Amino acid sequence: MLKEEYHIAVPTAFYSDESLNVEGTINHIKHLYQKGVRSVLVCGSTGEQHSLSLGEKLILLEAIGKEQELVNNMEIIFGVASIRQKEAEELAKHISKTNIAAILIGYPPYIKPSQEEAIRYTEKILSSSKKQAILYNNPARTGFDLEVDTINKLLNLKNIIGIKEAGEKSKIEKINIESDKQYYIYAGGEQGLEDKIAHHGFNRLSSIAGNLDPEGIRNWFEVLLKGQNHRGEELEEMKNLLDTIYAGSLLVNLKKELNSRGEDLGVCRSPLGN
Repeated sequence: MLKEEYHIAVPTAFYSDESLNVEGTINHIKHLYQKGVRSVLVCGSTGEQHSLSLGEKLILLEAIGKEQELVNNMEIIFGVASIRQKEAEELAKHISKTNIAAILIGYPPYIKPSQEEAIRYTEKILSSSKKQAILYNNPARTGFDLEVDTINKLLNLKNIIGIKEAGEKSKIEKINIESDKQYYIYAGGEQGLEDKIAHHGFNRLSSIAGNLDPEGIRNWFEVLLKGQNHRGEELEEMKNLLDTIYAGSLLVNLKKELNSRGEDLGVCRSPLGN
């Protein structure tokens, strides 16, 4: 099982012509590692995984696999999702040959598979990767929503260890979690995090703002898990950080801030950033 309660969903670096910048992506992960981060999600959030071709994902996967210090000392989670199931399976097969700790299974955008089709899609990816897996439900971005009954069925599959739910938070309360099993319920980003933890059973965080302040977000999250409150000044600083990136285009704001700090995350793929 994954030990880290908190991981950072890292953006993908691109050059000015929007081509993949592998070095910039890995350097950002190294920067987070030097700041004490021990788990990152690559190619799985910030809205970029569907802009990457299968070939680009494989290049990024191979490059990360060569970074032995990172792979041996971090829980690296790799996003697996595609509008075509066969491409998702192919990526999963390559991941099975690596030391990647787990995968995040996202669902195809736009095409809106049925619940049964989503179950088959999940099973095929699991069979190909043979890795521990987190489900990722984000209906606002994909147009597809995992229903509670479907989630309950999927949680019974071998190697499914939890879900990252970015849709209706009250859905988590309806999940049938067996008493002898522990599932991880990830909040997708920091918005509404206090309520999700206090009232809806979320117990882990897939962080965006942690790209900018990994230690601060971790401390805030740990305080919330304990049912405590942040001190006034610290809470105000946290709110200011979240306002910086969540007001408007999230990924554009995030890369702009990281670039201003001397990192090289480059541009967003248009139309983002137009």
